Amino acid sequence: MQPTTFQYDTDLSAINSVLAAIGQAPITTINYENPEIHLISNLIQETNRDLQSEGWVFNTERDYPLLPDADGIIHLPENVIRMDKSFNAVIRTTNVIKRDDKLYDKLNHTFIFSGEQRMDITWLFPFEEIPLPFQRYVVATASARAATQIVTNPELTQLLGGQVALTRAACMEYECNQGDYTFFGTPEHTAYSPYKPFRALFR
Repeated sequence: MQPTTFQYDTDLSAINSVLAAIGQAPITTINYENPEIHLISNLIQETNRDLQSEGWVFNTERDYPLLPDADGIIHLPENVIRMDKSFNAVIRTTNVIKRDDKLYDKLNHTFIFSGEQRMDITWLFPFEEIPLPFQRYVVATASARAATQIVTNPELTQLLGGQVALTRAACMEYECNQGDYTFFGTPEHTAYSPYKPFRALFR
């Protein structure tokens, strides 16, 4: 029996999915000189950025260490969408933001840091590297946007909107399963120990 090969979407397959959704023929190579292909590619990239800007379990890291260089400046990676000082820090003596691709201290008005800074960071990853449920959501949303901007078909836009809702639900299910969240609000990498009546016998 032939084993099943599982593959994530690629930029080409995503563009073809959007083309199919709006009733257009598929392509074999991406030609950005084609205005329609260029627009669809932009829609996919914009949707990918919008989705990841929300901050999900796959692209958010808590208490991430950033180290200054020899001049005391912390240069930030290009794929940082947003960040904030980690609440795990014992003393919050800075209020930092991203400015000119560097970490800037608004409280002390300086780019210079004397030591490691712990940050909560949301990253931006390429479309091909995000989990499959989020790829399908990006494609569905880009398809709905393409139906609005390219073919201007209200009925098609409404139908594709239903697909967007289904793929969004799949993303939320992935988030809840992978995030291991709890309504008790306990910190990450910890476990809640409930009251056990039998412990009263040891008193």
